[in-house]
Amino acid sequence: MNAMRVWVRPVDDECRVRVDGIENARRLLDLLSQSFIFKSSEPIRQEPGSSLCTFQVTYNPPSSRSKFERLLARTPEVTLMAEPA
Repeated sequence: MNAMRVWVRPVDDECRVRVDGIENARRLLDLLSQSFIFKSSEPIRQEPGSSLCTFQVTYNPPSSRSKFERLLARTPEVTLMAEPA
């Protein structure tokens, strides 16, 4: 399985997630749904003229930004990128 590049930007109790490729975005949401319980996510939006896709995830009360980022960092298929989403 190929690594996917992922950028995150926290916004209050949500996190904006940017992923390179629509299939990778769908795969990441599937992985998150299996290992991380979140309240909701917005639909995936593909940026015009780009392969980058974004969605927002709302944290559950027992979860936090740091837990979410640690989960992403521990996921073998994910390469967290430094540039904000």
